[in-house]
Amino acid sequence: MTTHAGETRSRIMQAGIHIALAAGAVFMLLPFWLMLRTSFTAPDQIFSGNVLTLTHFSLDNYARVFAEVPLLRYYLNGFVVVGTIFLGQVVICVPAAYALSRLRFAGRELGLWIVLAAMMVPYHATAIPIYVLLSQFGLINTHGALILPFIGSAFSVFLLRQFFLSIPQSVFESARLDGASPYRILIHIVFPMARPAIITFGILSFVSHWNDYFWPSFVLRNDFAATVPFGIVRFLDQELGADYGPQMAAATLTVLPLLIGFLIAQRQLIAGIAMSSGQVD
Repeated sequence: MTTHAGETRSRIMQAGIHIALAAGAVFMLLPFWLMLRTSFTAPDQIFSGNVLTLTHFSLDNYARVFAEVPLLRYYLNGFVVVGTIFLGQVVICVPAAYALSRLRFAGRELGLWIVLAAMMVPYHATAIPIYVLLSQFGLINTHGALILPFIGSAFSVFLLRQFFLSIPQSVFESARLDGASPYRILIHIVFPMARPAIITFGILSFVSHWNDYFWPSFVLRNDFAATVPFGIVRFLDQELGADYGPQMAAATLTVLPLLIGFLIAQRQLIAGIAMSSGQVD
């Protein structure tokens, strides 16, 4: 009887946990469904009927967005910015993380503390000094103003360092015994083995900078280098007002690349996060 009662309590607890998780999932996904539902509903039908169901499917909102917004230019600018930032972070952050994790040199611990301290400072706090510096170099309202402040990432250095610490030390010692230089170890061993971690911080970097509105609104004055969030917000403010259908269509088109990217790389993302929390050797 005791065993049966224990199994019953366990099943009740499991059912309660699943119900709570399902309720949380519905609560988190409901805004996305409302966004999609509004974007595919004709403007005069948005507030009619049940707001949880899609009764009048229409692409009018998307047609208006593509007709009135230079969306392809915003997409191109966005991909150029986030792609260049990612490449710059790979070139800078991977060697820095490798040095802080596996090389022995004076000042290594100080360098690690500087990285940790940099992670605690929000980039909003340094926005004005960086703006002044970019202005002195004539980079305001250019792609360079969106890229240069972010090609060095303290978080990426720390994430990659944790991953490199999970690689057995014997791998690096064997390479040194074979006569490999630090540069050769970095190129032929570290980069291939770090692929999951690089993909992980690449996805995080892509999401962060693709969605960023604060910095573009700080350094851009027109649509020449506008990314998707900045360009669409300008469009919403100037053209749409409270026209919710095109607003939600524009919002859907903003998050679409993020969703596609996550679905493609979700296995590598999970693997990279798991490996970055592995054993420290």
